[in-house]
Amino acid sequence: MNFADTQISRVKEYWDRRPCNIRHSPEPVGTRQYFDEVEARKYFVEPHIPGFAQFDRWRGKKVLEIGCGIGTDTINFASSGAHVSAVDLSEKSMELARTRASVFGLQDHIRFYSGNAEELSRFVPAEPYDLIYSFGVIHHTPHPDVVLDQLRQYTRPGTTIKIMVYHRRSYKVASILLTEGRGQFWKLPDLVAKNSEAQTGCPVTYSYSRREGRQLLERHGFRVREIRVDHIFPYRIPDYVQYRYVKEPYLRWMPQPLFRALERRFGWHLLLTAEA
Repeated sequence: MNFADTQISRVKEYWDRRPCNIRHSPEPVGTRQYFDEVEARKYFVEPHIPGFAQFDRWRGKKVLEIGCGIGTDTINFASSGAHVSAVDLSEKSMELARTRASVFGLQDHIRFYSGNAEELSRFVPAEPYDLIYSFGVIHHTPHPDVVLDQLRQYTRPGTTIKIMVYHRRSYKVASILLTEGRGQFWKLPDLVAKNSEAQTGCPVTYSYSRREGRQLLERHGFRVREIRVDHIFPYRIPDYVQYRYVKEPYLRWMPQPLFRALERRFGWHLLLTAEA
């Protein structure tokens, strides 16, 4: 499937319809309790995120976040003392991120920019940042290489780039292929896109091998310092949507060291750290 032909308006419409993690709490949307529960749930099921982001490391530093969503990581960067510029395509997500910043009294520490990251320099002033961070975003735009090319304008020697994209050689891709795809491997790109998120039918979802992830960054002049794989979602979906954490039977009795070994080999998240 040629995602490059997908209109960015379709991507925007998809994420406006259901911003990522918006249903992570049953509390009234926009309240402090809602945002606290969203964060707790996100980091409970994806505990590798704080370690990857290293929020405290960026105290007093400038952080450019590409794809802030409803602002969970954004708030943690800002509350740790970073000066954050947050970008998102989805106006609905941005509205909630702004509300979140206000609820936590951090609106003066974050600059919000709405727009398409493929056209970043049109709406975000070009200036160097200490960290460019993007978690689970670039693989959802029709032209990821265009975004990486734009990022060059926001770096200086020593700028750190931390990006998560989806890992093709993962447990999740295998599961999608065997269940939703019934083994139709020739349809894999379309199958992964449609089933990559909680809301089905995502218009664009690229996935990468470790080598392809490295090449994605290196062909834009970034020096890759670390590549890691993590995250297998172990919970039964019918229970999870009811805010219960019940593991799949075939994972319930697996020793934790073995499960972690599987995550490091076949995880869904490809974690790339590079330097300008």
